[in-house]
Amino acid sequence: MTPSASAPHEKRPDNLKVVDSKSNDSKDKGRLPRDERRAQLLTAALEAFTLSGYHAASMDEIAVRAGVSKPVLYQHFPSKLDLYLAVLDTHIDSLVFAIQKAIASTSDNSNRVRRTIQAYFDFIDDKGGAFRLLFESDMSIEPQVRERLNRMTYDCAAAVSAVISIDTGLSKEASMLLAIGIIGNAQITARHWLDRDGISSKEEAVAFVSNLIWRGISGFPRQS
Repeated sequence: MTPSASAPHEKRPDNLKVVDSKSNDSKDKGRLPRDERRAQLLTAALEAFTLSGYHAASMDEIAVRAGVSKPVLYQHFPSKLDLYLAVLDTHIDSLVFAIQKAIASTSDNSNRVRRTIQAYFDFIDDKGGAFRLLFESDMSIEPQVRERLNRMTYDCAAAVSAVISIDTGLSKEASMLLAIGIIGNAQITARHWLDRDGISSKEEAVAFVSNLIWRGISGFPRQS
């Protein structure tokens, strides 16, 4: 898909003055260490972006949700796009780590498949809407967003591909093709399960999808 023009995003006005930190104490939620403040802002931004979408969410709304003044928000993130990308990076890293951890947690390949599928279902079920930024984003045509989403898919698939290549002796290209198929299956079925609430329990859904994938991938002979 050819990317369209980048979406407009809010930037800090040139005439916006940064208020002295002491004067902010009465408006903001105390003086937090920088890392804690950043985490607080990212949480508020995730809520705003998942509820309203990128374009409708405003920096004013996010500042209110975080309980800080707008200048404090701009001290950490100079534009709404920068804030959105930071939220995206946080949850992409979380998902990629979960997939890598699932694969490294056992040497049994059938369990690797199940735990990889479980990781996707857990992420979609427990991340408070973060998955919508990764899989249903209204910003997916923004080049910087698309690059990150492509990297996420590649990094998850690379972890799976490495095991396939070692176990079967298939080429790097063939192993990656199969891995992309597994990752894509996990993403789509997990989203379908969530959108069709009640169709089955999460445990049943994970078992169904894992069995489907394992029956396919186990058909490739192991390398002697």
